[in-house]
Amino acid sequence: MSLSSQPNATMTKFGYPETRVCEYPHWVVLLRPHQPTLGALVLACKDPAEAFGDISTEAFAELQRVTGDIEAGLSAFRPYQKINYLMLMMVDPDVHFHVLPRYAETQSFEGVSYPDKGWPAVPDLGAGVTPDPAARAALVAALKAAWPGTGK
Repeated sequence: MSLSSQPNATMTKFGYPETRVCEYPHWVVLLRPHQPTLGALVLACKDPAEAFGDISTEAFAELQRVTGDIEAGLSAFRPYQKINYLMLMMVDPDVHFHVLPRYAETQSFEGVSYPDKGWPAVPDLGAGVTPDPAARAALVAALKAAWPGTGK
């Protein structure tokens, strides 16, 4: 990581580095360990900031590329009908978004069903699936394979 040699607490909570789909100079995209919808992600800022307005100018500028990559990567992995970016930050203090692709129909991956219980309204973050380690690794690998560019 370019800004810090250590991941922040939010990145660690969401499984960094095992859940890392793509890393950028100021942001990291992680598979959300609990999947309210198939392909749910966490977009975490690597800047030492606990308020969105406190992230660096560089992080704000990079966010355009990162969100474009998220939408292209998720679309290539599994076409979605809508996408939600939720910045909740009630428990985990570091700047981050929960990114939820939304589906009108239940999705399946490796034989497991992933319903979108909140469709077509507010996402139900408590519903969904927590994949076992092997399924989580397969999901990370599938998302990496669908990711645009040279994400690491």
